[in-house]
Amino acid sequence: MAGVKQTLSVDLAGIRLASPVVAASGCAGTGRELAGLTDLRRLGGLVTRSLTFEPSRGWPGPRVAETASGIVTGVGLQNPGVRAFVAEDLPRLARAGIPVMASVGGGSLQGYIRAASILRGEPGIVGLEVYLSGADEENRGLPFYSRIDRMAEVVGAVSRLSTVPVFAKLPALLPDLVPAARGCIRAGAHGLTLIDSVPGMAVDVRRLRPRLGAIIGGLSGPAIRPIALAAVFRVAQDLPQVPVMGVGGIATAEDAVEFLLAGAWAVQVGTALIVNPSAPTEIAQGIAGYLKAKGLASPGDLRERMRLTGEQPARGTSAS
Repeated sequence: MAGVKQTLSVDLAGIRLASPVVAASGCAGTGRELAGLTDLRRLGGLVTRSLTFEPSRGWPGPRVAETASGIVTGVGLQNPGVRAFVAEDLPRLARAGIPVMASVGGGSLQGYIRAASILRGEPGIVGLEVYLSGADEENRGLPFYSRIDRMAEVVGAVSRLSTVPVFAKLPALLPDLVPAARGCIRAGAHGLTLIDSVPGMAVDVRRLRPRLGAIIGGLSGPAIRPIALAAVFRVAQDLPQVPVMGVGGIATAEDAVEFLLAGAWAVQVGTALIVNPSAPTEIAQGIAGYLKAKGLASPGDLRERMRLTGEQPARGTSAS
């Protein structure tokens, strides 16, 4: 094991990060919320909250409800609008030197196009993440992910406009998850983020009412980690050359290593940030310790090393 030169850096289709641990969209806002709680420069990167062309107030409160092993949130696309982000938040993030992936959302194809157009060529943005779980105003309010052709249309339009790599963020509970992933890549996405939160609900039995103003929200936290892990594994097995960022219930270095072994190229940390703003830094340090213990040089060396039933790791045996 001695003599192995170790690095935590990863390359996601041209997005070069010093660490494979990124703050996920939503929980980190636009970085302003974390600035006084942790050193942003120690993050591998940050995905902004989803940005729309026009400002959005999001859904009514209450917006957060605790569950036994995670939280259910119903925030909607609350954000100041992409122009305000570029004018007010992006310069501050650029000064901090943190790689920024902007999450792009919208209620129509034109909304995505307009938002992506504003972000085109902006210094400090290293990539875009396309949020596909919002309501499609041109398809009876169904989520964009409900049709593979519609997802591909949106992802393709954003990819053609973008000067930086584009990642499509997919939910896990799709009957055609792997074909959907393929469709997004064929449309022009450079990589994939798996998974978005899982639909969930909480009820206040004393007050006889839903705990969320939106009634149904998204479940995140430890409860969805096995679901996210399975989604990453399925897609990575089918598309091994496509960068995948795994997200869903990651709170420790061991959680993150699970995703890297399952095929993720990097991981995103969301809900854990609410409890521990330093979680991404601690997770990165834990990954470094794991690599050192196994005599491996980089996070990429973990891909394909997971033993399947009766099999040895795909690349040697030093991970034993």
